[in-house]
Amino acid sequence: MAVVVRFPPSPTGMLHIGSARTALFNWLFARRHGGKFLLRVEDTDRERSTPEAVKAIYEGMNWLGLSWDGEPVIQTNNLARHAAVARELLEQGKAYYCYCTPQELEAMRAEQKTKGQTVRYDGRWRDRDPKEAPADAKPVVRIKMPLEGETTVTDHVLGTITVQNSQLDDMILLRSDGSPTYMLSVVVDDYDMGITHVIRGDDHMTNTFRQVQIIKAMGWPVPEYAHVPMILGPDGQKFSKRHGAPAVSDYRDRGYLPEAMRNYLLRLCWSHGDDEIITDEQAKTWFDLEHIGKSPARFDFVKLDSLNAHYLRLMPDEALAQTTAPFIEKKIGRMPDANELATLARAMPDLKPRAKTLIDLAEAALCYFSTRPLAFDDKAKKHLNEEGKKHLAALATEMGALPDFTAAAVEELFRVYAEKNAVKLGAIAQPLRAALTGTGTSPPIFGVAEILGREETLARISDAAAA
Repeated sequence: MAVVVRFPPSPTGMLHIGSARTALFNWLFARRHGGKFLLRVEDTDRERSTPEAVKAIYEGMNWLGLSWDGEPVIQTNNLARHAAVARELLEQGKAYYCYCTPQELEAMRAEQKTKGQTVRYDGRWRDRDPKEAPADAKPVVRIKMPLEGETTVTDHVLGTITVQNSQLDDMILLRSDGSPTYMLSVVVDDYDMGITHVIRGDDHMTNTFRQVQIIKAMGWPVPEYAHVPMILGPDGQKFSKRHGAPAVSDYRDRGYLPEAMRNYLLRLCWSHGDDEIITDEQAKTWFDLEHIGKSPARFDFVKLDSLNAHYLRLMPDEALAQTTAPFIEKKIGRMPDANELATLARAMPDLKPRAKTLIDLAEAALCYFSTRPLAFDDKAKKHLNEEGKKHLAALATEMGALPDFTAAAVEELFRVYAEKNAVKLGAIAQPLRAALTGTGTSPPIFGVAEILGREETLARISDAAAA
């Protein structure tokens, strides 16, 4: 059997990180089995669905590198087909018109609550003659759920689960305006798309027992299910805005790499031994449903930072410079030109070891995009005192005479000077850092001098002496 899975986001907001994890699991399962990974936009909530949210879903999926097969299915395009299935069930006697008014339903629920009963539709129109209905009533269509017995679902994650059919009330398939409900639309689309495996959040488990009844009533094959535990925040509560970054776009904008996100999301409720660093190729080979855990996973920003730092260090310097450029643009108001990108690439070996995100890289690299004269922060001003300027003036003369202006040569010059003048290396390196970057922190400062070059380095020292 060829594997076909789907990811069905609702375009009512940004692509949530939990949804992205579900999409990743579906994508990996399809890729491992040489199957299809389909995208379905479930836009039937007309009031809340927006084109902007659809665009955000596409952008989030593309940024994560989760390419889908074929064109996205837009659920509202299939509403007529969904309604036709409901009418077919009516014709077969497996569904019926319900003429209950909202007031009747509210009274029914209130009575059930008073008696301590489960609140559910009681099937009062299940066997009644429609001729008894008020002339102006607009009915809904309900499915006839089995009244006795039980329904069992064998789930790849949660195991075998059984519910009594008496717990399943006759749910609505078509609303009074003729529009299909979510429950019906999902089932019909899954069948028409040939879905073989449904991998989704475990909050849908209750829906599964209801949707299976529609599938069986139509005589369609029941897909295999895998219900994935939710992602919790670091405090163990449901992951939300108060935890800082619920949307995929937040992670992109905070400077995380998509490959790091894929690796991190993969490890939330899934494991392969003790492996933490898992490449895409390994994931496509190893991923299975049986190693998805049953317990919710807590989001750990420290672990994500560590993974992202790992992937930053792996990226080739030229590619990383290109990837960092948009974050530098946000800080300096323009995109770096080709020469500046080449400079940035040369600086990457010194920048990468201390960076956790692309924002860290951009901030550390700002010294290469600063225009003279530099503005000095308080720490820099502290180091550019009279003694610091005196040392820099003496060193500038010797730096100008260096045969090779390299980081190693500049460092050696400073070490010799420090020993000769009985000063600590930091007492002269810190003023150099202040003069070249305008701050008290920077990448290794002798490397900064080499990348800036002799002319720019001496010019910045001269500016600092005059400040």
